[in-house]
Amino acid sequence: MRNAPTILHLDMDAFYASAEQAAKPSLRGKAVVVGGLGPRGVVATASYEARVFGVHSAMPMAQARRLAPNAAYLVPRFGLYREVSEQVMGLLRGLSPLVEPLSLDEAFVDLEAGGVAWDAESARLVGVKLRADIRTVTGLTGSVGLAASKMLAKIASEEAKPDGLVLIEPGTERAMLGPMTVRTLPGVGPATGDHLRRAGITTVEELAEAGEDELVRLLGKAHGHALYAMALARDERPVVAEREAKSVSVEDTYDVDIHDRTRVGMEVQRLADRCVQRLRGAGLSGRTIVLKVRRYDFSTLTRSETLRGPTDDPAVVREAAARLLDSVDTTGGVRLLGVGVSGLADYTQEDLFAQAHVGAGEPVAQEQPEAVGAVVSDEPAGEEPAVAERHWRAGHDVRHAEYGHGWVQGSGLGRVTVRFETPDSAPGRVRTFRTDDPNLEPVDPLPLVARRPEAAGAGAGASGAEESRPEVAVVGSSGGAGESSAVREGSEGGTEESSVARDGASGGTGGPAARAAGSVAVPAGSGAGGADGVDSEDAGPGGQASSVPARRPKSWSGSGGRGATSRP
Repeated sequence: MRNAPTILHLDMDAFYASAEQAAKPSLRGKAVVVGGLGPRGVVATASYEARVFGVHSAMPMAQARRLAPNAAYLVPRFGLYREVSEQVMGLLRGLSPLVEPLSLDEAFVDLEAGGVAWDAESARLVGVKLRADIRTVTGLTGSVGLAASKMLAKIASEEAKPDGLVLIEPGTERAMLGPMTVRTLPGVGPATGDHLRRAGITTVEELAEAGEDELVRLLGKAHGHALYAMALARDERPVVAEREAKSVSVEDTYDVDIHDRTRVGMEVQRLADRCVQRLRGAGLSGRTIVLKVRRYDFSTLTRSETLRGPTDDPAVVREAAARLLDSVDTTGGVRLLGVGVSGLADYTQEDLFAQAHVGAGEPVAQEQPEAVGAVVSDEPAGEEPAVAERHWRAGHDVRHAEYGHGWVQGSGLGRVTVRFETPDSAPGRVRTFRTDDPNLEPVDPLPLVARRPEAAGAGAGASGAEESRPEVAVVGSSGGAGESSAVREGSEGGTEESSVARDGASGGTGGPAARAAGSVAVPAGSGAGGADGVDSEDAGPGGQASSVPARRPKSWSGSGGRGATSRP
């Protein structure tokens, strides 16, 4: 492990919900929940205001509505999130050639490889300026962790949430990790945590004291060795700039089981087209077409067919998916469908005619366990409006010929309610129209910040002010334990068990605008921890929030006393 804290981990704060609040002035400072809104929908992200009520990622949407009935419930807008993510990743790539994205809102950066940091002070200054630049370019906030390894940098960013920076000084890692619960460490989920608890091991310090042999006996050779190394703050993993994609896929979960075979076939064709759009967008092609079907009884079947060469032709993928569907019994009903392409390449087989007709007698189809051929999508069912009829999705952008740009607050019974406002306007007025109003049409989202990305350089001027922000903390500094516990008591749940699950921050009041005004919301109580989920943002304990004065710094003492976080 290197000697300087030059590994940076960035995690945007409640990314989807914060983006929606930035785009919709009327929702700033209010509870916002983003996810699937149907009976089987789940929470993708909850704003910090919603987390106060116990709403967290991967929670069934019906349960979230019971906990926070007055929150705004919105369908995700992944096009907007990807656009903002690219702006953020562009800032990171300006720091170093070694940027390892983990998801749309999370990445590791090797600052030393970029020549922009070589010790604790230079790394801290880079982190401060990065946070200022992100706010300038996107209008959103991100939390930064700095340490000598990826594991510690990720833990530091979790402790920095929301809207903060934590730097772990080399030599203080063991003292900092010791009092934390075992759930702090990556890969320790509820099951492993319970197993260790039954063995009398609840903290990282007790994990280290148990010894490697005991951990191997309890957890097996691979997991035991890895966990013991993490307990000693050892992590030699490098930042990897490029992760090779293994597959491109989409899937939809349906509110009501589909029984009609023709409808199932149409859905598979639609998914195939969406999958090819993603494939082409990534500049890829693939040889193996995969169909995933989850039936009424939750049994999941995966079928695959390998072509003679890679393709990105929608007709080829549609035909292969249709052939695979022919081998699946959907009589009892279908609750989920997915189409994916694997065996990726950066070129396309020219003989598309041969590809399209290979399957007549020789498809390579097989049933596989779900874990082998799992198709994961970050888009809920029905995100794209059907051609045949106009769908008005809650939260999506519209334009009216007379009233201008707005967003859908809700629809039903032949009516759609729209609030007319833009990211840089005051909270707008609400009007209701017929769903077939010819003056109303769906449009693309507006930029969150009405300035060019090149203006990110303006963040440099703000960095001096940012240096005195209360969210900057140095682990191993001389800050007193009393200060530490006052600011950090009741903070977030822990590092995620999935690299695509995020935001373990605690519930609190005040959105990005409120936090920028000079106060940081922290909970005074604790609650149930967040749950991990695919492409979802992990939410931690909720509780009543109190305001901490802006000039009060967040700091840890090297002894890792009262300020240590406990995991649910």
